[in-house]
Amino acid sequence: MLFDLRGRGRRRTVQAIYLWLAVLMGGGLIFFGIGGATNGGLLDAFKGGGGGGGGTSAFDSRLKAAEKAVARNPNDAASWAQLTQLRFDVANVPANYDQNGNFTSKARGQLAPVKDAWDHYLTLTSNPSPNLAADVAAVLGPTGIGAYRDAARAEAIVATARPSIATYGQMAQDWYLGGDTRQGDLASAKAVSLAQPSQRATLQSQLSQLKTQAAALRSGKLPTTSAAGSSSSTGAGTGGGPGTKAPPKPSHTAPAG
Repeated sequence: MLFDLRGRGRRRTVQAIYLWLAVLMGGGLIFFGIGGATNGGLLDAFKGGGGGGGGTSAFDSRLKAAEKAVARNPNDAASWAQLTQLRFDVANVPANYDQNGNFTSKARGQLAPVKDAWDHYLTLTSNPSPNLAADVAAVLGPTGIGAYRDAARAEAIVATARPSIATYGQMAQDWYLGGDTRQGDLASAKAVSLAQPSQRATLQSQLSQLKTQAAALRSGKLPTTSAAGSSSSTGAGTGGGPGTKAPPKPSHTAPAG
């Protein structure tokens, strides 16, 4: 895990970092579908809600049934996939997000079971669901657990089934944030190869900037953004985040296929 998000102040600091990275990109990566209204992107850190209704009661009985199903047949991949999806659905409802688009403390406690079910599912299948992988990638990314390498692996499943600039770009983002620059470079190269020839130089430049800033982030130099847009640096262990304001909450759509 790159960041421990359990403390409120630390989570605000991480949120500020992602805002700063989004500002750095100047909206350019969003033009390519990276970091906008797609699972796991930079601005996903500020999304204002998930699917379904305002609570979890609609999922409770189905979740209990799914838990009983895996207890009866612990080697059934389909049952574990269903359990993963239902655990995600329980967490991914509007009531579990605060006004800034962050998971509430209660909701964040529901994310580890999603990862646990997903990890077990992966041991039972050689052909994991790309749709489920897209949901799990959001849980593993900046709004959730912060397991960036695991998020990148989930995004790789999506990209294999539905290759796009967005999925490969997001995968590069998470590999860089997780400290694996080789895998990040491979994902970046694939994203660039899928772009129109006239767009490749721009996309490559922006992904290179993201790589550089992710490295700075990991080294403990945390650039922050003021309301006026100026930037500065602070240490990684600060108790509270700077006074940044989240951008308007984007709509939430599935990655383009």
